[in-house]
Amino acid sequence: MVEQPVEFAATGRRKTAVARVRLALGVGKRLVNGVPMEEYFPSEAMRIYIEEPLAITSNQKRYDVAAVVKGGGKAGQAGAVRHGISRALVQAEPGLRDKLKDSGMLTRDPRMKERKKSGQPGARKRFQFSKR
Repeated sequence: MVEQPVEFAATGRRKTAVARVRLALGVGKRLVNGVPMEEYFPSEAMRIYIEEPLAITSNQKRYDVAAVVKGGGKAGQAGAVRHGISRALVQAEPGLRDKLKDSGMLTRDPRMKERKKSGQPGARKRFQFSKR
């Protein structure tokens, strides 16, 4: 008989941030880079954004989340953690896939910063044109 794993791992990405998320059955503890989530993401809006997959599936108190995030800024890291939690939830409970997919949490946000082109000050901005 094969036992079900107690821990589920997934990778989430957003902009240049990458989050390795581990979901384990527990009481609702949240750690990001070894620090409580409230300290790592002081913004209440970001914490609500990260917790959204757990809130939609009514699993806030059922799982402990431990994430290791690298790259990007705080907003990109929050998006990466959210994406990783969503993917780990699908591993834990495959029946939640449709609910998460319909709310757009399993889709990786493809928007990235556009590269700077040579001969220009930025990605789109041009130097001032002078006819003479």
